[in-house]
Amino acid sequence: MAKVLLTGNLRALAGDVAEIEIDAANVRELLRALEARLPGITQQVEAGLSMAIDGDILQDPLLEAIERDSEIHFLPALQGGAC
Repeated sequence: MAKVLLTGNLRALAGDVAEIEIDAANVRELLRALEARLPGITQQVEAGLSMAIDGDILQDPLLEAIERDSEIHFLPALQGGAC
């Protein structure tokens, strides 16, 4: 199963659990499974978090494949701006 590492507000939503294992073939399935276990987590993710799968930060990850041994991190969204 893929390992989802939770920090900040997501960890608090999970009752201070730092890591959850989820069986999912892609990010869409992962988010559905997380929402079933932790109601409200999808709203938190969509409110401005980026996702990294196995160290790669993804721009639009919904259909991205997840391997059984993948490690998923949610990160504050990265934004560009003028210098």
